[in-house]
Amino acid sequence: MSLTFTGRRAAAAVLTAALLVPLAACGGSRKDGGDATVTASVGGSPSANLTVLAAASLTDVFKSAGAAYEKKNPGTRIRFSFAGSQELVAQVTQGAPADALVTADTKSMDSVKADTATPAIIARNRLVIATTEGNPHKVDDLKDLADTKLKVVLAAPEVPAGKYSKKILDAQKITVKPVSQEPNVRAVLSKVELGEADAGLVYKTDAASAPDKVDAVDIPDAQNAIAAYPAAALKQSKNAEAAAAFVAWLSSPEAQKILRDAGFQQP
Repeated sequence: MSLTFTGRRAAAAVLTAALLVPLAACGGSRKDGGDATVTASVGGSPSANLTVLAAASLTDVFKSAGAAYEKKNPGTRIRFSFAGSQELVAQVTQGAPADALVTADTKSMDSVKADTATPAIIARNRLVIATTEGNPHKVDDLKDLADTKLKVVLAAPEVPAGKYSKKILDAQKITVKPVSQEPNVRAVLSKVELGEADAGLVYKTDAASAPDKVDAVDIPDAQNAIAAYPAAALKQSKNAEAAAAFVAWLSSPEAQKILRDAGFQQP
């Protein structure tokens, strides 16, 4: 028996509804901002391929953090681009494709506040004096860096580590004539590791990343500077939900333990 026109419409509606049920159950995928596909992640956060611009001093710890986040959120892939905070800011202002930004100071982050969501401090750090292994020149404190026979390397003044270094040296009225000023704190560490410098000011976590190549001389709290690391999703991101989810995760107990184990201080 053939179906009437009305009957055929009713049957089609039932079939369409039946097909939509399993699709809804699977979560499906949707487009979020242009051609960036965002799907539901097993871990509960939106999945995407994220590019995170991060301060050079986060190089080691963020590799571990990224792996942990990807494990928790299958389908998410995170690519980090590490550089001095001033370089990262330049990339943001020039419109480089990225999803989140983490700098080593609040001033750098504030300079691009029109391009970011509200930032959150995820960690803090402090400076130490890195010396060649064994500290052959017997560097004990900041004033020793004024010795003109000592090859000292510092981060450039526009780099957060360079700003912090200048701040603490000026406060102690210590004049240092560095043999070079580097574009990021990891470059300072590298110079000391390679023996191209006798000493340099780096973050505590940087020195801890190379325990067999450099020694770390602590700087008293009263003479030191504390670095703050703000993180924020970028408004230009084509994966806004996924970027925000990753930034929020950086303040989670899991991420904070990874940062703490690497020597970073709590926010």
